[in-house]
Amino acid sequence: MKLLRYGLIGQERPGILDKQGNVRDLSSVIADVNGSTLSDESLRKIAAIDINSLAVVADPVRFGPCINNVGKFICIGLNYADHAAESGVSVPSEPVVFMKATSAIVGANDNVIKPRNSTKLDWEVELGIIIGKHASYVSETDAMNYIAGYCVINDVSERNFQLERPGGQWDKGKGCDSFGPIGPYVVTKDEVKDPLDLNLWLKVNNKTYQNGSTKHMVFGPAFLVHYLSQFMSLQPGDVISTGTPPGVGLGQKPPIYLNAGDVIELGIEGMGTQKQIVIQA
Repeated sequence: MKLLRYGLIGQERPGILDKQGNVRDLSSVIADVNGSTLSDESLRKIAAIDINSLAVVADPVRFGPCINNVGKFICIGLNYADHAAESGVSVPSEPVVFMKATSAIVGANDNVIKPRNSTKLDWEVELGIIIGKHASYVSETDAMNYIAGYCVINDVSERNFQLERPGGQWDKGKGCDSFGPIGPYVVTKDEVKDPLDLNLWLKVNNKTYQNGSTKHMVFGPAFLVHYLSQFMSLQPGDVISTGTPPGVGLGQKPPIYLNAGDVIELGIEGMGTQKQIVIQA
């Protein structure tokens, strides 16, 4: 299934995509797409519905963030060997973990806001994992049972804030408002044959910069859920962004960064696409 949220900001309603690509209103079945509606029981209930009996949304207006009330937005850095190489660093022996502020979350096609004093605004297409049930100290072999689905994420980054400003941590270059477009859909895991064999791509102003595959991940989804659950419990609706392939602006020679008016387009095989316009704060 492809679950989604549509409507104006703050007025989103739950929806589902049918096989013809139409948005169907799901509000008669669930109140929202959030952690409580991603349990196995809830997903089975939704799957049992005749989607064609649901009203077609003629004009969805806008795709909101594909999941509401995200508790934790956890990110993994340098998780593609070829991206680590373009960044000039070694492949980490354990996952590099940081957080994005949940206030960074926006819809798939909402504007990306270039912050005040930003000089190095960058892009990163990433596969997102969405947690479906409480996970604490789970084994790698059992970890996939805790994943409800996947989504497209643009891990927007400000490299000056992230890497050059004093402080020694990444969060302030990762968590600015609008730095976390997620969606357009939560794609349930039954639709994803192999999360480690997906093409992902990103364009800026119609030029392709990223064109990679999740097969080059250093640490795959099962390991990441297992690993993170050793340090913090994962809750239904938590989002894990799994890292980016090469081709980010920082890795260009010379580096290329985003400015107001630039158009970012990105997507992952079978998971839909995003399109954002950069605006100035």
